[in-house]
Amino acid sequence: MPGRGRRKLPAESFTATQGEFFRLSNPAIPQKKPGTFQSLKAAFTSWRTASVTLMSFASGMPLGLIWIAIPDWMHKSGVDIRVVGLFTLAQAPWSFKFLWSPLMDRFVPPLGRRRGWAAIAQIVLFGGVLLLAGLGNHPAPWAVGAVALVLAFAGATQDIAIDAYAVDVLRPDEQAVAAGARNALWRLGYYLAGGISIGLAGRYGWPAVNLLLACLYLPMLVVLYKAPDPRDAVVAPRTLKEAVWYPFLGFLSRHRALEILAFVLLYKLADNLVQALQRPFLIDKGYSDFDRGYVLTGIGLVGNIVATFLGGLLTKPLGVGRALWVFGFIQIFANAGYALLAHQPGPNRPMMWGAFGLEVVASGLASGAFLVLLMRMTQKRFSATQYALFSSLFGLPRIVSGPICGFLAHAIGWEAFFWWTLPTGIPGLLLLARFVPFTAREPEFRVKPPQISLPLRPHELALRGTLGGGVGLVFGAFTVALMSTLEAMKKGARFDLLTPLARLLAPQGSSGWLTLLGLVIFGVVCGLITAAIAAARHGAGREIAIEADDDDG
Repeated sequence: MPGRGRRKLPAESFTATQGEFFRLSNPAIPQKKPGTFQSLKAAFTSWRTASVTLMSFASGMPLGLIWIAIPDWMHKSGVDIRVVGLFTLAQAPWSFKFLWSPLMDRFVPPLGRRRGWAAIAQIVLFGGVLLLAGLGNHPAPWAVGAVALVLAFAGATQDIAIDAYAVDVLRPDEQAVAAGARNALWRLGYYLAGGISIGLAGRYGWPAVNLLLACLYLPMLVVLYKAPDPRDAVVAPRTLKEAVWYPFLGFLSRHRALEILAFVLLYKLADNLVQALQRPFLIDKGYSDFDRGYVLTGIGLVGNIVATFLGGLLTKPLGVGRALWVFGFIQIFANAGYALLAHQPGPNRPMMWGAFGLEVVASGLASGAFLVLLMRMTQKRFSATQYALFSSLFGLPRIVSGPICGFLAHAIGWEAFFWWTLPTGIPGLLLLARFVPFTAREPEFRVKPPQISLPLRPHELALRGTLGGGVGLVFGAFTVALMSTLEAMKKGARFDLLTPLARLLAPQGSSGWLTLLGLVIFGVVCGLITAAIAAARHGAGREIAIEADDDDG
């Protein structure tokens, strides 16, 4: 039973660092806390850190294969570009992975709740990529598409399991090192399956390359088998209802939960706005294909891996709170490099390399600290569902920023647009101050006292959830329609919001139906969040949050 044999801490005074201290220490015998370098050495030599990092290599391969390699393979094989475009829909499972993550919190396969699901996903990935190898160099597009969809679901499932395992198994002093190392190995797997594989296929053919990629999952299965179990057994949700409802209720019972969610959404907004139109900007400024392709890809790959690793590494001595503040400021002001580059009358390659490199390094530093925060925010009992939700929310600004940025850049020009992105990073820092003051070393997640003691009845909760879901659905529909309208206005069309709204109600083709499905899912999530907020205000979920935080400590 969670918490047996340990003294319960008052919920209002609980923090991640305090929970770790009291869990490991005997109150009667003070223990000396290890220094920064001792902690880093222990984290680097930990089998927990190594196993989580190695798993991330396997986590990066499926997306690289589906997002980059398969469309390139199909187009080179003579498949119509319109059909090739449909292959990009196979990335949808990564956007909607939180839908089946409660099942992975609820049910426990052999080898454990996290490693078991990861092993099942990797066996499917091994078989699916092996099947691609058996299809030859010029397979039927429908066969490749069917296998790609299976691989996408298996890849997204593997991501859920590995992310949740990292939350469950890593100690707080290991999370910072692991966050940077995981990103480095993830990108290595991504570019191996998505970039290097294309070059190898040109020499040896796709059957041989796919066979090689499939065999790479075999040592990953050995890593999974040998990986350590979490040190504290956490009780899985007893019912599917608990697995779906409690992750929302447990987090939203915390103090300033909505402000923390808004912070997750906005912390990297300025960075996302700049990244949305990097290549079109460089085209307009006259930079060559070589500059935009090989040079920036090389700088981006190396800079991101090194910076994210360094960001995670520096988070340990700085503390998560200070690291988010310091790297957040650097991330915002790095955008000024692009504004200065836009001021140049023509191509200036050294300045372009410097501006791009500065932005990549700043983004990587902030990402390293931010990934540590996501792990600290996630409650171990619901780590699959909560981390999947947090990561989906974190990626939302990247999806909506493209059309908005294109419209603004067209209206005010590139230089003014890049200067405008700087203040968009301020709201994220203001929200950060609400739960991590600038002088604080670590974030503090406290359970919020109920505002109204009388609990809600089921029909009252359902009504609030339905209203919240309806508002979310309408808001999402108008947002999608506005994005479509702005995209059309860039091509000279007049402002027309009714036509894209009508297309949403009568979807055409797989893309239209996928958009409608996404809106419905968004509405359901908004309804769950609304109901959970209402329930938390009336005292529900307080015991869940305290119990989960005690398990995390």
